[in-house]
Amino acid sequence: MSLDIRYYFEHPERFPIRGFLDGLSRTPDILDKAKTCLPGLLALPGVAGNFGETTSGDVRLYGDYHIGARTVIYNGVTVIGPVYIGEGCEIMPGALIRPYSIIGDGCAVGHGSELKRAVLYGGAKVASLAFVGDSVLGASARVGSGAVTANRKFDQANITLRLDGALRDLGDDYFGLVLGDSARIGANCVTQPGAHIGPYTWVLPTTSVRGFIPREKRVYAKTELTLEDGGMVELQS
Repeated sequence: MSLDIRYYFEHPERFPIRGFLDGLSRTPDILDKAKTCLPGLLALPGVAGNFGETTSGDVRLYGDYHIGARTVIYNGVTVIGPVYIGEGCEIMPGALIRPYSIIGDGCAVGHGSELKRAVLYGGAKVASLAFVGDSVLGASARVGSGAVTANRKFDQANITLRLDGALRDLGDDYFGLVLGDSARIGANCVTQPGAHIGPYTWVLPTTSVRGFIPREKRVYAKTELTLEDGGMVELQS
């Protein structure tokens, strides 16, 4: 298996910026281009601005940004440009969108969640209190509440991924998760830096994963619960 974008993302038409994917072949190329492309895109006439709806005056918008029509930005949200947010999205209270993020049409970012250089194809959703950093989420992909996409190694070296028996350098010391179309990671999951999860694969709640996981799998860690007699203890107020 390779880093081929086409393996993970089968719906280029659901990427919000026309022509963005032209000439790209490897998954790291998407994050690289987000960093080089957004400033120029937002400098074009008529692109930058808030064309959506904010629900209160305590929304904080910094730098250059595009917020599409019918997108609702709720109270307490912070957007730090350059950022591109498509149409019909919901950015829930307290969310933080950091620079070089691209959010496709019809996406949702949950309460208190943080996106850092995250790229979301259309229909992707991030639930509450999650961290999605230096990651790409495919069309209709899902990240559960409290999930963390770890994006840096302890030794701060470049992120690597083992594919077909060889260790591939992803070319950056910050790299989180590639989550294919309609794939999902459940509540309180942790993905290790550089993880690549194929389309339609589900990682069940509280599971920690690393490396490459093929498409159409169900991933979970076997656990064993221990039950012991505890007696009846009244809890005091």
